[in-house]
Amino acid sequence: MALIHRKIQSIIMLKSKSVLLTLFSFLIPVISFAQEVAEEIELSIDQKIDKAFRPIADAIGGAIFYPISLGEHAVPLVLIILIIGATFFTIYFKFSNFTLIGTAINVVRGKYDKIDHHTADVAEGDPTPGGEIFETIAVEGAEGEVSHFQALTAALSATVGLGNIAGVAVAVSLGGPGATFWMILAGLLGMASKFTECTLGVKYREITEDGTVHGGPMYYLSKGLKEKGMGGLGKALAIFFAVMCIGGSFGGGNMFQANQATAQIVGKLGLESGAAGAIIGLIMAIIVGVVIIGGIKRIGAVTEKVVPFMAAIYVGAALIIIGMNITAVPEAFRLIFAGAFNPSAALGGFVGVLIVGFQRAAFSNEAGVGSAAIAHSAVRTKYPASEGIVALLEPFIDTVIICTMTALVLIITNIEGGFINYGESVAGGIELTAQAFDSVIPYSSWVLMFAAVLFAISTMLSWSYYGLQSWKFLFGKGKTMDITYKVIFLLFVIVGASSSLGAVIDFSDAMIFAMVFPNVIGLIILSPKVREELKIYKDKIKSVAK
Repeated sequence: MALIHRKIQSIIMLKSKSVLLTLFSFLIPVISFAQEVAEEIELSIDQKIDKAFRPIADAIGGAIFYPISLGEHAVPLVLIILIIGATFFTIYFKFSNFTLIGTAINVVRGKYDKIDHHTADVAEGDPTPGGEIFETIAVEGAEGEVSHFQALTAALSATVGLGNIAGVAVAVSLGGPGATFWMILAGLLGMASKFTECTLGVKYREITEDGTVHGGPMYYLSKGLKEKGMGGLGKALAIFFAVMCIGGSFGGGNMFQANQATAQIVGKLGLESGAAGAIIGLIMAIIVGVVIIGGIKRIGAVTEKVVPFMAAIYVGAALIIIGMNITAVPEAFRLIFAGAFNPSAALGGFVGVLIVGFQRAAFSNEAGVGSAAIAHSAVRTKYPASEGIVALLEPFIDTVIICTMTALVLIITNIEGGFINYGESVAGGIELTAQAFDSVIPYSSWVLMFAAVLFAISTMLSWSYYGLQSWKFLFGKGKTMDITYKVIFLLFVIVGASSSLGAVIDFSDAMIFAMVFPNVIGLIILSPKVREELKIYKDKIKSVAK
């Protein structure tokens, strides 16, 4: 009986396996077909969206980056405005971007804390008032106290990123070593723009009855220009800025970052882009969501750890490479200065190299865009100028230090490697930087990939805050509006990682630089207010020194 039972079980198992094999063999082509259909649908959707946005992107981009002819060269209109604004602020504030560097370092290290006691304001929806603050870009220390250093790193998280790694490679490749000189100069001039906008951000921020802080260009444009008798103009500029900032937060501050981070992971691990992109995008959305939606972790708490850590690793690796090739450093600087003032026609001549350097620096540190003012407005301080002084360090760190480190590594390694043909445009740029790092430190491109991904995520975190503040300015400060924006933002993380929506990204990237127009207009009109605040703070420092 037992033998019969075992035979029956054996027959059933054989038949079950047979059925499963048959079913599996049937499902293989079905699954394959479904995958092909899904890929075609995805491709079709991507193409349709891209096609729909392309005319809009071209129109907006054409206006924002409208070329102004300078001899044989064309300079984007937005770049001219940024340079004019930065130069004006440098002269108007008597080269404060150079003379105040020492003061800025002292403020950050807490030398003037006694006269500028700073604490964090309660964040909207904070479940633990008086304790941890999860919504503000600033991070509280013990008992809610905020340090200038924490605010600085939080704002830096939005600018230190792919532009420092890939963008510099593009500049050096296209403009040669000489582009580095003009990139540094643009960074130094941009310090004055950051000082101006961040001082105004603190001065004109809005504090609601529950102590919540809302600030940025939206507020100093509307409130500051109203004081000047230009309320209508100020409101219009503020609304325009807020709309552009929201669009930019979804695109350049989100989709582009997610897309490039995913490309790095997929390329380095040798994965297929389609499904892997969606999975990576979902993981990034969860990470970003935990920070911007949950109350456990806060934007500032994350960025203050990620940015210094990754910047230290990246700059440290660059310094090691420079140190290992120390004998080539004099030649690198010779190439930089020679290329800056006597470039060849193949590199576009003097004007061409200058344009490349200034453009890369402006697009990297965002000085004049107004985004940093939103971050710094969240910090309480008795003296608005103190926060503006801290902010001027951002372009110095972002462009003068980190971008220059990248440029030196590229130039030094290319002296022997010859992997960069100066004067030729490159598509991405990060591959060149990775090749330069790997040529001296094998497998260091893995560290570069890790840095690029973390920088991309930190940029998304900060831009989510910028977009949220603009969203609240337009649609109100209720909880429903808050959650609505954050959900949309997280959906765009997944879309950006899994799609190739070039037109959408171009469109939203243009929106970021559209913020320059209303912001610089407001900064120039309100610059006397900044000078007043600077005098008040400097007088206070002098009185204490006595």
